[in-house]
Amino acid sequence: MAWLILVLSGMLEAVWASALSASDGFKRVRPSVLFVVAMLVSMAGLAYAMTTLPTGTAYAVWVGIGASLTVVWAMITGKEPASIARICLLVLLVGSVVGLKVVS
Repeated sequence: MAWLILVLSGMLEAVWASALSASDGFKRVRPSVLFVVAMLVSMAGLAYAMTTLPTGTAYAVWVGIGASLTVVWAMITGKEPASIARICLLVLLVGSVVGLKVVS
């Protein structure tokens, strides 16, 4: 159960990171509210997962999922360029996250 919550929390990290960008320095209300809610739920999930999973592994997986999904979303929406090098590095990052799960 901790792994499922950790993965969902990592996905919410991507939500709050994207919402933070869309908030325009907290000038836009909806993205700002989404940022706060997603961040609180994401952090709560991470905290829960860390009660049973090793801290370093849990944090690395959480950040890896959040960072990967944030970059993928930015590439899909055209806010960041997509390139073969970026995609290969994302595959390497995801592979590393999976590797941490496998050895835990």
